[in-house]
Amino acid sequence: MDLFEYQGKSLFARLGVPVPDGRLATSPSFAAAAANELGGSVVVKAQVQVGGRGKAGGIKLAHSASEAEEAASQILGMDIKGHTVHSVWVEEASDIAAEYYASFTLDRSAKKHLAMVSAQGGVDIEGVAESDPDAVVKLHIDPVVGLTDWQARELVYRAKLDPSAARKAAGALKKLYAAFVGLDCDLVEVNPLILTGGGDIVALDAKVTLDANAFYRHPDFGDFEAAFTRDPIEARAMESDLNFIKLDGSVGIIGNGAGLVMSTLDVVDLVGGRAANFLDVGGGAGADTITNALEVLTQDDSVKSVLINIFGGITRCDLVAEGIIEALGRLELPWPIVVRLDGTNAEEGRAILAGSPNEKLIAAATMREAAEKAVELAGGA
Repeated sequence: MDLFEYQGKSLFARLGVPVPDGRLATSPSFAAAAANELGGSVVVKAQVQVGGRGKAGGIKLAHSASEAEEAASQILGMDIKGHTVHSVWVEEASDIAAEYYASFTLDRSAKKHLAMVSAQGGVDIEGVAESDPDAVVKLHIDPVVGLTDWQARELVYRAKLDPSAARKAAGALKKLYAAFVGLDCDLVEVNPLILTGGGDIVALDAKVTLDANAFYRHPDFGDFEAAFTRDPIEARAMESDLNFIKLDGSVGIIGNGAGLVMSTLDVVDLVGGRAANFLDVGGGAGADTITNALEVLTQDDSVKSVLINIFGGITRCDLVAEGIIEALGRLELPWPIVVRLDGTNAEEGRAILAGSPNEKLIAAATMREAAEKAVELAGGA
């Protein structure tokens, strides 16, 4: 779960990571009041779960309460990469001497935590990594041992952070790593991590992704979700325990297993189409599960055809086919459905589908054939 900046900073502050004082505002008048409380000179920042706010005009400096009110009126309601701004974070302005970048994440291939630090913070770090790879220092961390003092110092030294701030910068990295581990995060990223004119290290931003599988260890994390405006289609999928992500294409995708679904998305793209979603029904592909999955897709007007791609391992394809036919008997669907079955009892499953009188049901022998038919039925590339 991706947090808003203000939520991430509240967690940072709890664990001793220095952050500027700030207030959340949902209206221009609240932003003006917040600026007054903070001394007048503030930064008004759009709260969205996506990067690129600054380039989109979602971050503005204000020198008075009236300017903060005006800035908030311009930012609230903005669309930033498909995310509508419903609130702003009004934060005391900082005296910035230098801007750094720091992050901790999981390198699954190495089975270790990965630290990344750069002296070129405050900009598009992906662009920095591409144009000057040596500017981003990477260091793997043994999760059993954790980030040691000497590793924190090595990161500061290799990244060429200001020597006068080396001790405080190393200390900040240690606290950020403690937050990454202690809060069960998938990602902790600060861009920029600043050096102030007074020589302090402060987290001026907070991009935090929590591992939802660890929420049972953090009962208070449930409060974060109350601040999110969840997409109604995603909410319906969650109610049915379906793994769903909305995309921008026209071919609805249903599969069993994350890897298979991702492969299906790739094949649809390969044959000239675009997937409307990622929808993983998991190990269960019976009538109830298929019905729920199809009902989710009926709420998305962009879907023009559906591709159901099932690989039978423990799941038997003949039972999946029976479940699909039963699901179609329960629902009145607006689009054709292409079904590809492979694996255990696949031939039996295909025979069951072939015997269905439903004209909207189309069987395909291979993934590519299924993708080509689904793309064609959706209106082509």
